Formats: sequence, structure tokens, C-alpha cells
Amino acid sequence: MSDGSAIEWTDATWNPVRGCTKVSPGCKHCYAETFSERFRGVPGHPFENGFDLRLVPEALELPLKWRAARRVFVNSMSDLFHEDVPVAYIKRVFGVMRRASHHQFQVLTKRAERMAKIASQIELTPNIWMGVSVENQKYAKRVASLQKVDASVRFLSIEPLLGPIPDLDLTGIHWVIVGGESGHGARPMDPEWVRSIRDQCQTANVRFFFKQWGGVRKKTTGRQLDGRTWDEMPVLLQPRHAVFAIVSG
Repeated sequence: MSDGSAIEWTDATWNPVRGCTKVSPGCKHCYAETFSERFRGVPGHPFENGFDLRLVPEALELPLKWRAARRVFVNSMSDLFHEDVPVAYIKRVFGVMRRASHHQFQVLTKRAERMAKIASQIELTPNIWMGVSVENQKYAKRVASLQKVDASVRFLSIEPLLGPIPDLDLTGIHWVIVGGESGHGARPMDPEWVRSIRDQCQTANVRFFFKQWGGVRKKTTGRQLDGRTWDEMPVLLQPRHAVFAIVSG
């Protein structure tokens, strides 16, 4: 949990759940697992149990203590819709999001079907953004589940991008983040894959955010695509089904 984040598209992270298990190729080099396992067995450390899944109820009300409005990435170190997270607990997490209405919460999952099922039982206020991770064309099927969710902002995190996605259904999607894999063993990303997604976003009038090229030394590869930085963000101007504006960094 961090009031402040190095992730380019958010301001803070909040982890009422810690740990996860792998579900698809995008999980292979999970940064959260790599970080967590460094501290397995360290008494008293938040990740004393490594990347084993556990609920963190003591962290539930943390966003209520942050007075200034923030974009908050929910469960950067887990997946809220993991099959071992009880529905009752998930509803408690969303209850905090509704109470902390001055923040915008970015909820991201690879478990799209469970998300869609549970979201239908929850009031999603305009400050709650819902998203799914997609790494190649095969897993673009997760988008269909997201499209069923009645959220003011629906977004895709296409990171790590592991293959071309020439057929991306952006109906009802407001924002797309794209990035390459980084760190040891990073798998390469073809620039044409990125351009294809950017072009699909422009055709569909969907905001496009290019996070990074990635690689073993991601700082040396930078964030520019075709001579510019793509920092488009959805900004909610009105309640539910709102108009959006671009904020470029």
C-alpha cells in the first residue's frame, strides 16, 4: 500500500488483498510475485508469507485517511476477483470505494468472468473504474466480460503486450493502456503491435496511454511512440456515462 506510485497512470496503490496465482501467459514474470517472494520468511514484513494469497482487512479503510483526491490502483499486488477472495469481502472493498468518493479507484483483473458476475451485484459509483488485463489476441475475450459491467470508465491494461491484437473490440471501452514487459527475462514487444492498438483506439475515439517499451533496462527504452509521449487519460466530468476530456502529460 502506497500513497504515491511509480506507475505512470496512477497516483497511489491500495492492497486490501495480497498475493495471487498465475492464470495466463501475462503472469509469467509477475513483478508483484518477484517483489513479494524476496521477503518470504521475514518476520513482521507485509510479505512474510511471500506471494501466498491473504486478505488484509486492516488495510480496508486506508483510502478514507487520504484527504486529497487521488487515482488509486486497487490491488497492485493481487487480484481482487481471485477465486479465493470471498464475495462478502469484495463487497466490503467496494463499500470503501463508494465512501471514499473523492478518489477515483482503478480496479484491474484478469478474472474477467468473475468480475462481471460479482459487479452485477454491486453499486458501481462514478468514481470506480473497472478494467481487465489483456496480453494477446487469445485473451482479448476478457473484454466481452468487461463490456457487461455498468461502470463509468471501462479500461484495458494491455501489459505486457505479448503478441499482435489486430481485432480489439473497443465498444464501450473508454481507455487503453499499453506497455512492454520489463525486468529479467522480459519478452520482446514489436512496435507494430503497439501502433495497431493505438490506431484502433483513434478510430474508436478511445483514449490511449503508452506506458513503456519495457526490456531488461526499461529506463533506457523510454516511453515515446512515433516521436511523442501518449498520456491520454479519461477524466470524468459528469456522473454515469459521462463525457470525457484528454489530459496529456
